[in-house]
Amino acid sequence: MTDTPTPHRIRIVALQGSVRAGNNTAKALALVVDELTRRSDVQCEVIDPTDLPLAFPGKGEAHAEVRAMAARVRDATAVVLATPEYHGSFSSVLKLMIENLGFPSALAGKPVALLGVAAGQIGAIKSLEQLRSVCSHVGAIVLPGPVSVARVREVFDDVGRCTDERVEQRIRGLATDLVGYIKRSVCPAHALEAMVREAS
Repeated sequence: MTDTPTPHRIRIVALQGSVRAGNNTAKALALVVDELTRRSDVQCEVIDPTDLPLAFPGKGEAHAEVRAMAARVRDATAVVLATPEYHGSFSSVLKLMIENLGFPSALAGKPVALLGVAAGQIGAIKSLEQLRSVCSHVGAIVLPGPVSVARVREVFDDVGRCTDERVEQRIRGLATDLVGYIKRSVCPAHALEAMVREAS
């Protein structure tokens, strides 16, 4: 995780919901991040849970690194959540990351874009439906049009390149749609709030 983010107007944090070495979730998320960071007014940070000391709820005070994760999410303009589908649901590590975002959740009031990958032919539809429900419950603004990648093992090669142009366009479109929503809805609201403060 980056300790000293550079100042940008739009700050996006992405939570990677897999800890498996060489996981396909990270490969798909990398396309979203690449699309976001092509924009000069966007800063994007990926939080990889592999080495995070995530605690189960009620098991003592959160570690400093986990509190820092929650602070980064809280300070972000928007969030991307990326998950594999395991046994018809989103990953347990992503759920644990969400559990460690405090109460009220650091996701509350945040625009959230969802990305799911699965080895099967129907994709990560079930996991994304459940993830949407959890995010809505904690007060996130879940954007329509989550991206589900089916047969992900056939779509990405060993070095992370996407071998299907249409799938790559859909994944990159998640970034485009998220930035579009921010510029249409979040930035104008911030500008209006600043005007009200200046006038008071």
